[in-house]
Amino acid sequence: MRASPLHSSFCCYSSSSSSSSYPNSQLSTKPAIKPQSSSLLQEHPLYSAAHSNISLQFKEKILCFEIMGVDSGRALSLNPSLHSASLHSIHSVVSFLQSKGIHQKDLARIFGMCPRILTSDIRSDLAPVFAFLSQDLKVPEHGFRRAVNKCPRLLVSSVPDQLKPALFYLQRLGFKDLQARTELPCPAIALAYQDPVLLVSSVENTLIPKLKYLESIGFLRDEAVDMVLRCPALFTFSIENNFKPKLEFFHEEMQRTLKELKDFPQYFAFSLEKRIKPRHEEAVQSRARLPLPVMLKSTNEEFHELIKQGTPST
Repeated sequence: MRASPLHSSFCCYSSSSSSSSYPNSQLSTKPAIKPQSSSLLQEHPLYSAAHSNISLQFKEKILCFEIMGVDSGRALSLNPSLHSASLHSIHSVVSFLQSKGIHQKDLARIFGMCPRILTSDIRSDLAPVFAFLSQDLKVPEHGFRRAVNKCPRLLVSSVPDQLKPALFYLQRLGFKDLQARTELPCPAIALAYQDPVLLVSSVENTLIPKLKYLESIGFLRDEAVDMVLRCPALFTFSIENNFKPKLEFFHEEMQRTLKELKDFPQYFAFSLEKRIKPRHEEAVQSRARLPLPVMLKSTNEEFHELIKQGTPST
């Protein structure tokens, strides 16, 4: 019996059509997606009388998203181009990513975070990103999956307009010197594996303003640069929602010095309400003055043991 068009959508990620286009694909010879029950179609809300005006092809598309684990409503809302995208083009994107080492189980998270990937052009959008990972960041092919899973937005970022300018700026700051601080063979790989979100951050609107803010609160340029090199997450924190309230508490309640922040910039990575405030208050009650990293980095057991031992407050 000939398979119905709807049945074919369940197998739209099988290797029969993708292996010929991408010989190095890691696709299985079995259908990558299987329906969970024979009544799935009839029970799906899309097939109710209220949705009888929706085309069969569109229903197949949504069903494919949901079988992949992608929230179809959210994906269509964030990427309206999916309304007109064909199942064939979506399948081509999936096949291409799998040929680059992306696993089937990764797709739900990747597409869920970045639905735009599903309508990307393979030749002009996706292929240049993998070339950038390989040539500019020296990421080996077996490392593509790690980098993409760490930051799916890499796949929707322009290489000439975003990725290369960000890499150039970060290397000028000194991220090229990360090789000595990591066990990775190439310093640029540290950006791909550990901090790829910096590569998709705007140099003008995100990276430069964060550095200037650190300078504005009293740090010298070299000190601010050293802080972001030791704690790259500083580039990802909101000035209004992170830096300012934590700095205010640091000065007014904790009454500590900027030198302590310079030595321990990771202070800004801890939760103000769940970590910094309660630990500070408990230390004050116990009249213990703990070094900033000791107070925040220690486990609850270690912290309470330190409090019991007590360090006289000055």
